[in-house]
Formats: sequence, structure tokens, C-alpha cells
Amino acid sequence: MDWYQNVFDLIDFRSFSNLWFWIALAVTWSTASHWVLGVPWDMAVRAHKGKNAQSIIDFEDMVRINTNRILFIAHESGLLLSGMVAFGMTVLVLLGFVYDNEFSQAVFLLGMPLTLVGLLSVRTATRIQAEALSGAALIKRLTRHRLIIQVIGVVSLFMTAMWGMYQNMNAGVLG
Repeated sequence: MDWYQNVFDLIDFRSFSNLWFWIALAVTWSTASHWVLGVPWDMAVRAHKGKNAQSIIDFEDMVRINTNRILFIAHESGLLLSGMVAFGMTVLVLLGFVYDNEFSQAVFLLGMPLTLVGLLSVRTATRIQAEALSGAALIKRLTRHRLIIQVIGVVSLFMTAMWGMYQNMNAGVLG
């Protein structure tokens, strides 16, 4: 019986008191900030320094490939994806905040800001392609995109931490 208790303590669905949730949240926002439009940020830094012409070419090629991929997915299945994401977020809101399921609250607080990042990525990819950006203008656009992602991440982390502390204090009072 002790073994089962250890397993269920490790896989605790009270997300806000679980260390694994906070680790996953930190890794998610770190990854979202590093991979801007699917391009690793260190490539942008190397291209910005401009010491090697090949690094600029590689960066522009990587951005072109990823913007084409993002826009292809948006054009081919954007409506279906929008409907599925809206359905999923609605289910999470209902389960989490109407039926008071903490796991659904945690997934919503992780997923909703990432949905905003996804929409922002489609918008940025559209602008990059429409304006045929390259060189310093492309780096500037991706820098702005990354900054907005970081702001969304900071606000998301703050709101999740506040909601998590509120939930943990209520669990302490009620439990």
C-alpha cells in the first residue's frame, strides 16, 4: 500500500502544489522565448553580429523555411485548428473554473498564453513574408516578436503564481 501512495504522491493532480508543474511552466516559457518562430535565438544573435556571412544566410533561410511552414499550416488547417483550440480552451475553462478542477485550471493557465503566442507567430510570419524582410529588418522584427513573447510569459507566470498561491491557501484552509 505504501508503494501506491508514493506513486500517487508523485503524480499529484493538485497542480499548483506540485513541483513538476512549476518546472514544466518554467521550461515551457524558456523554450518559447528561445525558439522564435521555430528559429533558435542564438542564430539571430550570430546573424546580428554579422561576422560571418554564412550565419546571416543560414538565419534568413531558417526564418524563410519556418515562416512558410507556419503559414502553410495556417492556410491549410487554420480554421480547423482554431475550432479545436477554442473547444479545448472552453472545456478547460468549464472544468477548471466552473467545476473547480485544479488540473484543468493549470493546463488552461499554461495553454491560453501559448495560444496567444501561436496567433502572434502567425501574424509575425505573415508580416515577414508580406514585407519580404531580410537582414537587419528581419532581426529587428524577430527581436520585437521575442520581446512580446517574453512579456506574455512574464504576465502568464505572474498570474499563474498568484492563482496558484490562492488555490494553495484555499486548500490549506479547506483541507
